[in-house]
Amino acid sequence: MSIAIAAITAIVAAVEGAYKSAYELVDKFGPDTALIIGGGEVQKASGYRYKTLTLTDAQAIRDAFMSAWLVLPVAIKPGTTVSYGSKKHQTLVLGSSENYSKSWSWPVEEGSDLTAEDIASGTNVCLTGVKVVGELFGDKSPAGETIMVGRIPCRVIGVLADRTISQMGQDLNDRIIMPISTVMRKLLNESRYVSVIKVRFEDQGNLKYHIAELREFLRHRHNLKEDDDDDFKIITSDEIIAFLVALTGSLVVFLGITGLVSLVVSGFVLANLFLLSVKERTREIGIRRACGATRGDIFSMFLFEAAIVTALGGVMGFLLGIGVSEILNATANFPIHFSWRAFAAAMSLSIVTGVIFGIKPAVNASSLKPIEAIR
Repeated sequence: MSIAIAAITAIVAAVEGAYKSAYELVDKFGPDTALIIGGGEVQKASGYRYKTLTLTDAQAIRDAFMSAWLVLPVAIKPGTTVSYGSKKHQTLVLGSSENYSKSWSWPVEEGSDLTAEDIASGTNVCLTGVKVVGELFGDKSPAGETIMVGRIPCRVIGVLADRTISQMGQDLNDRIIMPISTVMRKLLNESRYVSVIKVRFEDQGNLKYHIAELREFLRHRHNLKEDDDDDFKIITSDEIIAFLVALTGSLVVFLGITGLVSLVVSGFVLANLFLLSVKERTREIGIRRACGATRGDIFSMFLFEAAIVTALGGVMGFLLGIGVSEILNATANFPIHFSWRAFAAAMSLSIVTGVIFGIKPAVNASSLKPIEAIR
């Protein structure tokens, strides 16, 4: 019973966690946002890998779409080693334009944001996530300190606020933000191509229309023929929600089957135990009937006992489910969220199981004749 309820509890918590994480991420991502990802080094038949989004694409979008109040190209350098003194850490480095904090709705907790001057001059400055701060500095403030990003000395000018959500396994706090000009020139040895372009529109209600226009605009700029596949991908908040919720599906199916099987098995075990209990308590039943208890009283007594036993199993299963969910959260960064719904589902299933599988023993107990039972 406890295993079944633990599985059900984990399912409810995982589903609610996925939805909560999705909507929190959308809130930070921006419901008015389109994220254009470059063909990301698409594989040609020749084996040559190429990139597709450029800085000039970003500028062209600024010029062509008057409703786009933000166009932010981003260069990405994953797995970069950063160090401070003897401490080292591998993290994600992002090259961004000015006002990263405003662009991504991500407050700077300490220090200041990137400026237009930083971008224009390609200065060696950076913002850090709290994960990086903890790895390199511990409890010490990093503001004003110089760290090594790869082989580049970089002065920390700000610390991003802690974000409690993660992108399904990737800690959002584990990153460093630098001027895009610095990252492209000094880390990527790149002068043209970028990884991502973020676009935010003023009129959120027409986002689908803007996405369609943006797609046609980029296809035209990239000289794609009618039957050519897009060499880029545009992601919106709706797709993020669908993706995160879909990821929950496999866990729901697995735990759902496990929980259902365990629930049925535990129900049969419960029924057999109570049938045995009826035999052992035959004399007690006879005495109760002789003292005036009706068949309905005996039936209700056994059914109530079955419900109580399974309710206790539900509580134990709920606590076990919390443990399983926390392990998932800790080991796989799986979004988990507990609410009264998880507890209500656990208790309801427990009691319903007890009532259903307790009916047969209760009927048997109430059918005993008083005189024969006392004998």
